[in-house]
Amino acid sequence: MQAKRLQPSEISPELYNAVVKVDELTYQSTLGKALIELIKVRVSQINGCAFCLNMHAKAARKVGNSEQKLYLLSAWKEATIFTSRERAALGWTEALSRIAEIGAEDEHYTPLLAEFDEKEIVDLTLLIGLINLWNRLAIGMKYTLPNSTTDLS
Repeated sequence: MQAKRLQPSEISPELYNAVVKVDELTYQSTLGKALIELIKVRVSQINGCAFCLNMHAKAARKVGNSEQKLYLLSAWKEATIFTSRERAALGWTEALSRIAEIGAEDEHYTPLLAEFDEKEIVDLTLLIGLINLWNRLAIGMKYTLPNSTTDLS
């Protein structure tokens, strides 16, 4: 039998709501909603977070990411469909989400300099950290997927 997990929004609403607010603020960034959702999907793939993958794959479609791009996201290094800006962001995403394995080296950081301004690099870095937090919260507290298997919107 699985132990009942806690509901962070009920037990620590102040802190939980602060994280929600930070998440909402990321959408004001000049990164763009399509890239933001692409990053959220990729981090959720890396971490194996079904709850967040379900949520952000839907959101990624709604903001203009193609099905093909979402299908190829886990193979982004080989797929030519991604722009140089997306590739730079995805490289940084991989580095920060797998930091113990590959580190955040210059080879991951330098491509950002050609595609993003300083504020965008900081915003991207905060976004990556934030979705990693959400993944750990959802996995750790066993957030459950909606029951519907047909709702892909």
